[in-house]
Amino acid sequence: MIPWDDFRLVRAIAETGSLAGAAEQLSVNHSTVFRRLGALESQLGARLFERSRAGYQPTPTGEEMVRLAERMAEEVNAVERRITGQDLRPSGELRVTTNDTLLVHLLTPIFASFRKAYPEIHLDIVVANPSLNLSKRDADVAIRASDRPGDTLVGRRIASIAWAVYGRPGDCKGALEAPDFRRHDWLGYAEPLNGIKAAKWLRERVGEEKIVYRVNTVLGLAEAVAAGIGLGLLPCMIAERVAGLVRVLPPQPELEAGLWLLTHPDIKATARVRAFMDHAARELGRLKPLIEGHGENGAAKAEAPAA
Repeated sequence: MIPWDDFRLVRAIAETGSLAGAAEQLSVNHSTVFRRLGALESQLGARLFERSRAGYQPTPTGEEMVRLAERMAEEVNAVERRITGQDLRPSGELRVTTNDTLLVHLLTPIFASFRKAYPEIHLDIVVANPSLNLSKRDADVAIRASDRPGDTLVGRRIASIAWAVYGRPGDCKGALEAPDFRRHDWLGYAEPLNGIKAAKWLRERVGEEKIVYRVNTVLGLAEAVAAGIGLGLLPCMIAERVAGLVRVLPPQPELEAGLWLLTHPDIKATARVRAFMDHAARELGRLKPLIEGHGENGAAKAEAPAA
């Protein structure tokens, strides 16, 4: 019989294309992966990978084993989700994934208040701008800014994230109008954020030649606007909390994105998941005016004249 760990080994090599990548994924050393692969191929009497400059490519036999490993992994994950879903006590570890933008300016106080309310639940926060796979138990709960949160997940849309143009006081004389866009320097988003709505808005209305600074994080762009490099499109919930910024153009409806609180159907009834979902939804609901760009601070800044 082939142990389950050997299937995981073959799958990891196929996914990463290298022994070193597989070793990192499995948290073992390179020599262990090399030795186990050699032993497995000897046991089967067949080569599972072709070695080349491009890396390790599965042979037809290897591909068959990878497909079987993927099916086995799906079954194991499904069993784990069902078992976890039977937990009735709000305790243990809860893994929550979100991005750095939401974490720094929105979620950390909510995590702190949750820990006070549920001291037996230990939070493991995974900051990952790409969406982690909740079906594979990469995380238990996801807090995402998205228009398409995924058909396999359950949860709720908390609010619509508003985006507006911000600058420093004095960057604009009077109201900013569309014909004046190209008279100013602008900050833009670099890869992998150059595909978001804000980046497209800038390309269409401002033009590439007026984008004088690019950065691949929203937090970094907010700091750059505050430093006086130029105007920038920012989520209102971020810009309103950065000192020295004023709103110079109202929120743009076409840039809105949903703020979602999500989990997998198999674990939604778990005590710790249910406790967190209820707590986070309640606390985020209190911040809805800020998130949607019409809180007290946002309104004041929107109406303040740009000196």
